[in-house]
Amino acid sequence: MSSHQPWALFPVPSCLWVSTLYAAVVVLVDGRRFRVLCVLDDFSRECLATVVDNSLSGERVGRELDRIALSTGYPRMIVSDNGTELTSNAILKWQQDHAVEWHYIAPGKPMQNGFVESFNGRLRDECLNEHLFTSYRHAREIIEDWKND
Repeated sequence: MSSHQPWALFPVPSCLWVSTLYAAVVVLVDGRRFRVLCVLDDFSRECLATVVDNSLSGERVGRELDRIALSTGYPRMIVSDNGTELTSNAILKWQQDHAVEWHYIAPGKPMQNGFVESFNGRLRDECLNEHLFTSYRHAREIIEDWKND
């Protein structure tokens, strides 16, 4: 089950994923907004996924986590903030179905998930602030290129 307790450090990749739904306002040139789900491996510091869309439901987040797990296996634990998509019934069911412990950081304490917050800062400074996105597809391509750089 989910908890607000300190979590264990895992000494190998793919055991602990950290995630956040980057909800700061990111706007296409036509005024539409989008969000970015970032999932990172805490041990290897690899960005496992950046998912760009206008909205990301708990069901969609679960599908994206399943997609990542196809290549890495399921983690033992995921650490995230308390965003509604990440605390939804769909995510609670996903967590239970896949026997993944889910740790929520304390509300208003983003530095409890400092690595992902640092990643978000770099994403904004190095990518989001540097481009004018013309479409969701364009944003996905630019962010994916930045992630792989």
